Amino acid sequence: MRVILLGGPGAGKGTQANYIKEHFGIPQISTGDMLRNAVKEGTELGMLAKKIMDSGGLVSDEIIINLVKERIAQPDCAQGFLFDGFPRTIPQADAMKAADVQIDYVVEIDVADDEIIRRMSGRRVHPASGRTYHIEFNPPKVDNLDDETGELLIQRDDDREETVKKRLAVYHEQTEPLISYYSNWSEEGTNSAPRYIKVAGVGNVEEIRDRILTALN
Repeated sequence: MRVILLGGPGAGKGTQANYIKEHFGIPQISTGDMLRNAVKEGTELGMLAKKIMDSGGLVSDEIIINLVKERIAQPDCAQGFLFDGFPRTIPQADAMKAADVQIDYVVEIDVADDEIIRRMSGRRVHPASGRTYHIEFNPPKVDNLDDETGELLIQRDDDREETVKKRLAVYHEQTEPLISYYSNWSEEGTNSAPRYIKVAGVGNVEEIRDRILTALN
């Protein structure tokens, strides 16, 4: 079960990734984790990536793809893997295809921008404990105060409406083209083409989980 998970920021990919990896017993792979582990283990690619990052540069797609190939060759990926947040661009997807990285399913969690903005801009956090609330879906007992301590809740910079809109703009420009890329490839029906699944990302998390797992089983 080799899966790519797609969807905008705030679409619920992280939550659903946990369900998928637990259900199928496969590791979740993110490029950030891969880079950190390669640097920590002092691999040749890790050292190369560290040198680039230390100088303020961006790690090339070529290095990322080689890290991916190393990672999915490890024993815990024998039953498959889940890519969350990768590939992020068409060139990365092309590089994966050229490197013969086989994918079984691409799952898109589809959520409208307005809903994403409502979800993310409504989040409130208690900084000391990390407890999270939502002004609409999970409000505190007393407006803007933590249930346990009565201390003020904050809105993180990442959750401010203008920040969310900027993140969505980047997603639409860089990552959303992958939806057409993989759905068109899937329709071609070649042997190496993954199956493309589009799931409505609205409703409670269990409903969304069941839609995804039913489509994958």
